[in-house]
Amino acid sequence: MSDGATDPATEAFLTHRNLLFTVAYEVLGSAADAEDVLQETWLQWVRADRGQVRDQRAFLVRITTRQALNRLRTMKRRREAYVGSWLPEPLLTAPDVAEDAELAESVSMALMLVLETLTPTERAVFVLREIFDIDYDEIARAVDKSPAAVRQIAHRARRHVDARRPRRAVSSNESRAVLESFRCAVETEDPQALLEVLAPDVVLMSDGGGIKHAALRPVTGAERVARMFAGGIGKVEGTITTEPTVINGRSALLVRLDGEIDGVMVISVENARITGLYYVRNPEKLSHVTSVTPLTLR
Repeated sequence: MSDGATDPATEAFLTHRNLLFTVAYEVLGSAADAEDVLQETWLQWVRADRGQVRDQRAFLVRITTRQALNRLRTMKRRREAYVGSWLPEPLLTAPDVAEDAELAESVSMALMLVLETLTPTERAVFVLREIFDIDYDEIARAVDKSPAAVRQIAHRARRHVDARRPRRAVSSNESRAVLESFRCAVETEDPQALLEVLAPDVVLMSDGGGIKHAALRPVTGAERVARMFAGGIGKVEGTITTEPTVINGRSALLVRLDGEIDGVMVISVENARITGLYYVRNPEKLSHVTSVTPLTLR
């Protein structure tokens, strides 16, 4: 438009875009697929009879959820053929996300891996109800179920997630301190220091997607994980550097090999020790680790 004004349809969509992306990402675990869902949502939005839409936010969330569910069902089949462990696509998040406990938890690698164990409908219902606090009637319209069925699905999904998610929230300061101890132990190739920072039942998951070298299965136990890191840097051809960052609202390391991004390593912390290490090396998943992705629950 010549005066630079934004038309009402575009303005409404842009107002809620960050929310819609967050919904799609939490349902899918993939930023690239979430972006595709937003494109599909936009196309449906501009074709809709917006004069009949009473609540634009609810309507857009409903479209986004339906599109994400359709895509998730397709992705489930695709992930069954994935080489090695599958991890969510990491996002560089603003430091204030780490300070927002609710938002940081909702996009954490640990929680999103738990969400992977739900059925597509359970995941969508859990995300909309437990994370975005959307009422049951609206969720029912989004997933094409009755409100009573949605309540049952929500209860089942909540019980499943609660049995598997971390018990205690960890401050960003504590997480950063643990990450720095881990970083120093790795860089000095000190196995004892590694054992001191790793929880006895720590789990390392690495995702190379069949493109980069990575363990095909999770590695469990402090001694096994420590052996993988102790002396590991010296065996790599090239210069490895690490820098602290915030990925998915959690303390993480951006790993470079000869100056080029090689991957990101995100940690989960409980009782001042690392319980989970998530190392994403698949280059197809690293496009969102150098610029901040805006996220919101509102």
